[in-house]
Amino acid sequence: MKKAKKHEPHEEHIDESWLLPYSDLMTLLLALFITLFSMSSLDAAKFKEMASALSSALNGGSGVLEHSSMNPTEPGTDLGKNKEIPKEITKKTPAQITDAQMAQKEQENLEKLKKRLDKYIAQNGLSDQLNTKLNQSELKVTISDKALFSSGRADVKPESRSLAKAISNMLQEFPEYEIVVSGHTDNVPISNNQYKDNWDLSADRALNFLKILLLNTRLDPSKFTPSGYGEYHPIASNGTNIGRAQNRRVEVSIIRKYQSNNTNVKSVGGGN
Repeated sequence: MKKAKKHEPHEEHIDESWLLPYSDLMTLLLALFITLFSMSSLDAAKFKEMASALSSALNGGSGVLEHSSMNPTEPGTDLGKNKEIPKEITKKTPAQITDAQMAQKEQENLEKLKKRLDKYIAQNGLSDQLNTKLNQSELKVTISDKALFSSGRADVKPESRSLAKAISNMLQEFPEYEIVVSGHTDNVPISNNQYKDNWDLSADRALNFLKILLLNTRLDPSKFTPSGYGEYHPIASNGTNIGRAQNRRVEVSIIRKYQSNNTNVKSVGGGN
């Protein structure tokens, strides 16, 4: 009897089905690296244009691209080499731009008002009694006491009411500003039965002049504040008659709402 031949067991073939997705993955990775490389070589001008367009569309020109990690001027990126910082990235925020624009507009308004006041002073021969000054905090109109009051009194002279009316007519064109009317005296003690000291006299003078301004019903009383400073804020020496005359005054201050270091502030007195 013949013996049956023994057959060697068949070797199992290795499963190579994973090669297909692996090759696809390698292809995708290669495509990704090529894309990233092409993006890193993006022209800076095109990036600037794209950032500006997207930022303007999103929120008026101050978008996240201005502070993004893709900033082309960041160290270590190709775009940051020997390139200027785009203006869109370094410009001010919309709030800062608005404040700067409002400060500039305010400066123009106050300069306009100052010119009108100076013209009125010149036309009416009041240069020895009134002057104006525009500085970083206010437009101040200084009125000598002799233009408004008799000595030791706080009642505004009837002939001086036209001056108050003229000032009020100019102020009504700028209703948004806070107005402070302040009274000042020299250091000579007052001696009459109506006022016990210079505090009371200066306060009454400021209040009485303010009330005449507010006869113009187009002015908002909530914007006006009277103050009496007595002899304690002199602008000249009380040691001479001329100095004391300068210290006896009423000031009408139009207070700025915006202040900017870049504003071209004029500090020029008029009607001296």
